[in-house]
Amino acid sequence: MSTTDRGSRRVTLADVAALAGVSVATASKALNGRAEVRQATRERVRVAAEALGFEANTLAQGLSAGRSGTVGMLTSDLIGRFSLPILMGAEDAFGADQMSVFLCDARGDAIREQHHIRALLRRQIDGFIVVGSSTDPRPPLDLPTDLPVVYAYAPSTSDTDVSVVVDDVEAGRRAVAHLLHMGRRRVAHIGGDPTFAAARDRADGVAAELDAAGLTLAAGAQAHFGSWSERWGRTATQLVLSLEPDIDGLVCGNDQIARGAVEELQRAGRRVPDDVAVVGFDNWEVLVADASPPLTSIDLNLEGLGARAAQLLVAAIDGRPSPGRHTVEPRLVVRGSTGPLVSRR
Repeated sequence: MSTTDRGSRRVTLADVAALAGVSVATASKALNGRAEVRQATRERVRVAAEALGFEANTLAQGLSAGRSGTVGMLTSDLIGRFSLPILMGAEDAFGADQMSVFLCDARGDAIREQHHIRALLRRQIDGFIVVGSSTDPRPPLDLPTDLPVVYAYAPSTSDTDVSVVVDDVEAGRRAVAHLLHMGRRRVAHIGGDPTFAAARDRADGVAAELDAAGLTLAAGAQAHFGSWSERWGRTATQLVLSLEPDIDGLVCGNDQIARGAVEELQRAGRRVPDDVAVVGFDNWEVLVADASPPLTSIDLNLEGLGARAAQLLVAAIDGRPSPGRHTVEPRLVVRGSTGPLVSRR
């Protein structure tokens, strides 16, 4: 079967094995240069792989022999808002035909979490990716010391663990940098719940970028914290406008807050983005695309975070752990809620 016959489907190791007339295990050993495979068989597999255009997954190739080829992903993200993109990024990095990921949701329950851990350990998984429901640091899991673990989104409280996180301070800076580039100078910030590290870190980034430009926050010279809701976005926008009616830029702690803020700005007769440009965080498609206008938002690059977690886990499984916090960079997604400042006539 040719790659044309297959259409756009990605060629797998099983396809190579079938064409070469060997088992999947033998094909894998041949492509990885294992000594127990005869030279003639290795050559046959190589020719089959080239004929099909097979690209072996470089992450899984580095793993030592004797591994199960499975990892566990443990999360407490009840609706999958953060864990599913991270899972997708990890699976893409692992390679679907090379390593399998078992996803378990502890639902915020410590007993359920321990149940999932025991079940995954019985499967003799090669390692864990632990995904937090927020960016707040979490205590390390009680696991065998020789089992590799990577903490994703929520870092471990231990510096000896491997963690990968979003740079929320940089996210705040990029939101303000975009508004400044659009000519905005009176920028206010409506934050989320201040008990969350993400709310505080984003606010720190907002303030730092304004300070670098020689500016201070508008509407009271401070961030206005509340909750992660559209209702808070509406309420806080009323407060902001009462303190400084002529704001021209607004950074909102997440996309829900931004939706509420846009609604209240429009109700108050402010044009978005002509009078006030609005930026949110998270780039949650169901919220940003259907807003009016569609929301400019800071994407947290969760799939990239998942891919980085997979890379770090494979390195740890192969005896090359990298303790400490690793960060992934957020990115700005520009839509209709921001643009150059337009003066009223």
